[in-house]
Amino acid sequence: EIPSSVNSIGDTSFCECSSLKKIVIPSSVKSFGKRCFYKCTALESIQISDSVKFIESSTFECCSSLTKITIPSSVVKIGNSAFKKCSSLEQITIPPSVTSIESFVFRGCSSLNKIGIPNNVSSIKNSAFEGCAKLAEVTIVSSVTLIVRCCQKLLFLFL
Repeated sequence: EIPSSVNSIGDTSFCECSSLKKIVIPSSVKSFGKRCFYKCTALESIQISDSVKFIESSTFECCSSLTKITIPSSVVKIGNSAFKKCSSLEQITIPPSVTSIESFVFRGCSSLNKIGIPNNVSSIKNSAFEGCAKLAEVTIVSSVTLIVRCCQKLLFLFL
């Protein structure tokens, strides 16, 4: 458990902690750094508090046991490769506060079968869904004005 006296978790703090299974980010934490939980292969569950505004690049990259995550409505940006190679990730909910899906965010999430793209998203960047073998369809809302090479086998439905 992270004590409530902690307000920031630095870059690579829990990087490659192969025994870490669950983490609860308390409301005192306002940010966590790049690759903070990189390659925590046993991490199954994470609860992010509403105080976090950014999910930095590669924060959860290669967390191969993570199956589901809900991003709190306080998050405005999800960095490049944030969930890259989370091969067990099946579902993710992106809040309306996020306006861009960055490059490689879900690349290699081979179990991802459901994702909601909120109305405020205006761009989906390079290879965001590449290698998402079980993700067959993504509904794109009219607010999206830019899509950069996402995935060749993905069916996009435009509303």
